[in-house]
Amino acid sequence: MAKIAIVVLADTETPEALGRVVNALETAKEASEHNDDVRIIFDGAGTRWIPELAKKSHKAHPLYVAVKDKITGACDFCSAAFGVKQQVIDLGVTLLNEYDSHPGLRKLVAEGFQVITF
Repeated sequence: MAKIAIVVLADTETPEALGRVVNALETAKEASEHNDDVRIIFDGAGTRWIPELAKKSHKAHPLYVAVKDKITGACDFCSAAFGVKQQVIDLGVTLLNEYDSHPGLRKLVAEGFQVITF
């Protein structure tokens, strides 16, 4: 079983960014189907994706729903900085603040996770 931490950093503003988040979620889905230990973290501008993907009208919403249980959380600091903190909270996503109000990625590496960024 692989241990994979997927970090979404891409903003929501371009078609390229949509491709990145879809690839992140597809990777999480594939790993999940192989019973890997998968964790999805939204960080930086990537925190903006949570309220976007939660919209039922978004074309990637079904994929988001398929891997929602693999979402570990979103960066506390970045969610606030990019103006989506309350939406992230309202959607039930955990705010991560293990290191200086940011996710503690070092801990994941120490636990043997491979970190993939999108």
